Amino acid sequence: MSTAMNAMHPGPLARVQYKTGIVVIGAGQAGLSAAYYLKKSGLTQGRDFVILDQSPQPGGAWQHRWSSLTLSTVNRIHDLPGLSFADTLDGNAPEVRANIAVPHYFEAYEKKFGLIVYRPVGVKVVCERNGRLRVETDGGYFSAQGIINATGTWETPYIPEYPGQGHFKGLQLHTKDYQSAKAFSGRHVVIVGAGISAIQLLDEISQVTTTTWVTRRPPEFREGSFDEGAGRAAVAIVEDRVRKGLPPRSVVSVTGLPVTPAIESMRARGVLNRLPMFSEITAQGVRWSDGREQLADVILWCTGFRSSLDHLAPLMLREENGGIIMAGRLATMVAKQPRVHLVGYGPSASTIGANRAGRAAATELMTYLGMGS
Repeated sequence: MSTAMNAMHPGPLARVQYKTGIVVIGAGQAGLSAAYYLKKSGLTQGRDFVILDQSPQPGGAWQHRWSSLTLSTVNRIHDLPGLSFADTLDGNAPEVRANIAVPHYFEAYEKKFGLIVYRPVGVKVVCERNGRLRVETDGGYFSAQGIINATGTWETPYIPEYPGQGHFKGLQLHTKDYQSAKAFSGRHVVIVGAGISAIQLLDEISQVTTTTWVTRRPPEFREGSFDEGAGRAAVAIVEDRVRKGLPPRSVVSVTGLPVTPAIESMRARGVLNRLPMFSEITAQGVRWSDGREQLADVILWCTGFRSSLDHLAPLMLREENGGIIMAGRLATMVAKQPRVHLVGYGPSASTIGANRAGRAAATELMTYLGMGS
């Protein structure tokens, strides 16, 4: 068994086993933040920690977003520690594609701080083995003292089940599948969901074809500014849930949707005519409980994502209700398994929350394991 990886030559892993202190799984915002603080604390890459990422290039989930998503339409991208996002931008920043700008930023960040990320490496399972954590990947095996899991949600799209779903003759897609509104031209699209992505895609698609917008709950629009105090209050609500072991809610579910010029324009165009959730799906469309029907060619499920944690199943972290009891200063530590920290989960599922959580997880895990300066 090798005691350290050759940290000077990242790339595909040989199918052997490596022994290290901490494995960081995922190199998005939260994973890079955690790795930065591990290295800053004096840990050596390879011997003390490694970073694994399943994507072939830097950028986390951002590299997979649709091309029409620009920096002017996304939530703010908060700076990673030590490098300003603005310093890596070229040209007219608001109109730059997010799936180009953010991956470029992450790549520049990895280079600036010498963060060596092994990719593409997919983690298949994490389990107990001889008092340590065995991390099995598609390119090798790791024996670690602890892990910082930063796998996010992009790989786990959620689509609720409805009667008749399998009989629909049209297309059923998820936000993750979306590329361009042009693909829907001439088709009637039922858009399901009340989050920011649902609103953005409804705006784009409604400009090229007819749409029907349905949500499980009436959407809540937020007028006026959303200051730092309101943001902290919203995050606190989500944090309280995960500390109790309840499944996390998204931060936007407790903040509401900001009223933007795009939303004002949609109102003027009559696009924001929200309907309640249908009761069943038919071969040709959707039907409500009162018998009303809507023919449709496409059902676009903008129904969010779930945390990508299936690889941690052998550790039995979840409670009966599906939640995980979280502890630690910023609720990143799994209460029943302190060697495991989850960043980008619950209250840290935002760019600013991911930064703070990365630091807390790195600091607390090193202290627990007796590592670092």
